[in-house]
Amino acid sequence: MIFRGQDLHADLKDMDWVELFVFGITGRRFTPEQLRLMHALWTYTSYPDTRIWNNRVAALAGSARSSGTLAMAAALAVSEASIYGRGIDIRAIEFLYRAQKHLDAGGNLDDLVSRELKKQRSIAGYGRPLISVDERIAPLLALAHKEKLDQGPFLQLAYSLDEVLERGRWRLRMNYAGLAAALAADFGLSPREYYLYLFPAFLAGMTPCHLEALERTEGTLLPLPCSLLDYQGPTQRTWRHHNES
Repeated sequence: MIFRGQDLHADLKDMDWVELFVFGITGRRFTPEQLRLMHALWTYTSYPDTRIWNNRVAALAGSARSSGTLAMAAALAVSEASIYGRGIDIRAIEFLYRAQKHLDAGGNLDDLVSRELKKQRSIAGYGRPLISVDERIAPLLALAHKEKLDQGPFLQLAYSLDEVLERGRWRLRMNYAGLAAALAADFGLSPREYYLYLFPAFLAGMTPCHLEALERTEGTLLPLPCSLLDYQGPTQRTWRHHNES
């Protein structure tokens, strides 16, 4: 079997799964240090918590006794969320590339941030609801430092953006999406490549939620009686069969 011009069972036989996955996306090889960080970008955000929106879908599928494949597929599909999921990841890395291009052209970072906030009302990769400090940043930065991958130009740019936002008192600090996007940009990933690489990032946390729901009584996860629904749409309708006139 030929995989990107190489024999899967001979040339690529010693690759681990993540290495093969990103090779399939990019056609490029990455260093062991970069791959360890790529593993961590998945591991550190795999929270097995049913309260998280996409994990809840996996759990609800288990409560409804759906199959594991359908549960994971549905949960990954809703991971495309524009605020918390893949949508924000794409915007974060695209903004970093735009910011770097703006600086290379002699632009000012403060002006760019002000313009972006005025237009978008937010900076992708900065800010977090409920708490200001993202608990995933410290271990990821520690690993990046250990692997000597914490001095890249896009990571330094991400720090500079963090300083601008803190100095401007917008109360927006760099979150996991901003840090991960900066590291990915330093690895040379395009926005599309980054998006595809991050596709399974939440997967490891979904399966425990699904299995836990399977162990419980069917239909008992987030049970909602009809009396709690305030539906104001069309009343009950009778659907005619397609061959009825």
